[in-house]
Amino acid sequence: MPADRSAHQEKIIKNYYQNRDAIGLQKAQEAITELYLSEGKKRETVWKRLTSHLEKVGLSAAQIEKLRKDDDPAKVAEAIQKFL
Repeated sequence: MPADRSAHQEKIIKNYYQNRDAIGLQKAQEAITELYLSEGKKRETVWKRLTSHLEKVGLSAAQIEKLRKDDDPAKVAEAIQKFL
């Protein structure tokens, strides 16, 4: 199947996947800030997004589940500190 993308588009895609963990880390940090400020239904939405970002950073599913169960933004920030 031939690629229907230009060389420029291929380079953008390649760079995205090379920097996926850094992008995930930045998005996780932003979501932690939102987690501090949110309550109720909004908090659940933030947790869903944060879970996705934490997976991209490299946290295991068990770690993420424990953090979600504790529901403490400070613990989440502490957990991703080693990736900075």
